[in-house]
Amino acid sequence: MTANALRGEASLRVGGETLLLRPSFNALVAAEEELGSLLNLIERAGDGRLMLVEVVALFDHLSQGRPPAITRERIGEAVTSIGLANVTPILRIIFGQVLQGAAE
Repeated sequence: MTANALRGEASLRVGGETLLLRPSFNALVAAEEELGSLLNLIERAGDGRLMLVEVVALFDHLSQGRPPAITRERIGEAVTSIGLANVTPILRIIFGQVLQGAAE
């Protein structure tokens, strides 16, 4: 599957696999249940206060349907490996979807 940025989707390489990060309603609700308000999460990101554990948890929730071998821990290792600066564009796509909805 290819990520569609116009729908708020992004992709992340983890262990040789490309994970599709899809901000579906159910995935966002699950993320919000764990992390708190998505608007607060976005605000913290804008202030440079988003924690690594929050990024990884968000990506974990948005990558439903991934291979079972790709655990949250492996997602965390991938994020650490590529660096937070390289994860920022992925977060912009996802947060843009949360704030604005899908383009028509």
